[in-house]
Amino acid sequence: MLKLFWSKLIRDKTAIVALTILSFIIIAIIFLPLVYTTPIDMIDFSQSSLPPNWQHPFGTNDLGQDQLARILFGGRVSLTVGITSMIVAISVGTMVGAIAGYYGGVIDNILMRITDICLSLPQLPILLLVIYLFRDPVKSLLGAELGIFSLVVLIIGLLNWMSVARLVRSSFLQIKEREFISAARSLGANSLRIMWQHILPNVINIIIVAATLAVGNGIIVESTLSFLGLGFPPDIPTWGRMLYEAQEYLPTSPHMAIFPGLAIFLTVLSINYLGDKFN
Repeated sequence: MLKLFWSKLIRDKTAIVALTILSFIIIAIIFLPLVYTTPIDMIDFSQSSLPPNWQHPFGTNDLGQDQLARILFGGRVSLTVGITSMIVAISVGTMVGAIAGYYGGVIDNILMRITDICLSLPQLPILLLVIYLFRDPVKSLLGAELGIFSLVVLIIGLLNWMSVARLVRSSFLQIKEREFISAARSLGANSLRIMWQHILPNVINIIIVAATLAVGNGIIVESTLSFLGLGFPPDIPTWGRMLYEAQEYLPTSPHMAIFPGLAIFLTVLSINYLGDKFN
């Protein structure tokens, strides 16, 4: 499967560009802070709202804080949220879809009706409502940073498992009727073993595609929450938070919004394009 993916990838110049961009962003986020050690929270009003220059390649914000350092730090937060929320969504969706597709009948009907109900709910209003209701209790229980991180990740993951469940269910319905599954049953394999050892490996490519899309969606949702002022605390510079803080300065300091906006755009576009190619 991976060899087929790479053979298709090297023939697609756009996919190579997407992979290069994504690899560069990830490497920069992880390793560049080891070299570029400018503090993310150092306030210097004499350097406020500076355009890009040699000392500050991405300029500074209204407090004189270095934009490049904050984007690198924010990238770690945004990618961590995207990946962790993806794990939640994929885990729940795969479990629900596998059980519904394998057992069928009443179990399938019940699980799919629950899935349909969840799909019909307006996600953003629910997301905002849950954040408003539980943000302060979770912060007091786990702390400001860990509390918001846990809440955001769980909400994003639990609002995005439904499409994964439907894809997995559809594949399970098809594969469970094949001859090698009947052979496994005749050899005495139980349902759990058939589901996870015989059927699941045959739908892993669909799950990987769904996972890549879930990462991109997680980054966008986290950025939306931060842009609305409902995400991480102000002292944690996520990409969405940087856009939120740049609103008032767009006419005079557009660089404050351009660079974090580009980071979100290029990261999500690259992830989604590569996921489509894997499919």
